[in-house]
Amino acid sequence: MAIRQGRTGRWKVENGYMEVVGGSGDIATKQKFGDYQLHVEFAEPSPPTGKSQERGNSGVFLAGLYEVQVLDSYDNYTYADGEASAIYGQSPPLVNASRPPGEWQSYDIVFESPRFADGKVTSPGYVTVFHNGVVTQNHTVLLGPSVHHALPVWKPHDPRMPLKLQDHHMPVRFRNIWIRPLADQ
Repeated sequence: MAIRQGRTGRWKVENGYMEVVGGSGDIATKQKFGDYQLHVEFAEPSPPTGKSQERGNSGVFLAGLYEVQVLDSYDNYTYADGEASAIYGQSPPLVNASRPPGEWQSYDIVFESPRFADGKVTSPGYVTVFHNGVVTQNHTVLLGPSVHHALPVWKPHDPRMPLKLQDHHMPVRFRNIWIRPLADQ
């Protein structure tokens, strides 16, 4: 992973994981990917502090634009399309598969990148998420890039884009991240 937006790398790296250091910035891959299978493991802060979106908030941004929400959703109520494994602001998870804070969790994600021609979407892109082995998004159609409390608006982009992890000012840990490119559709 590389640091985005010209910021110096201040995420903590130790004991086989990296941890968000609030205010240090998002990180993203240097390599760009089209359609892929992604595996990422994360752990929420323990003991938990805060509630709703102020508890273990981060995100996995597919193509740097489409957020699969990372949140401590164990015994923590928030809005439906902001829960763990939601396509943020677009699609709530089918079920809450969250483990208690401090336990390692996993996302296995299949991402089909949106396609554009002449400035218009020709294929919207799709996301399937297995959260801790449970299907929480099943070939979910993307509505556009993730935005906060607004309707998404499509912005044409290359089908191959970087993967990004979000700094949302909370010490979420990540490890064992791998991407397996799929034949672009």
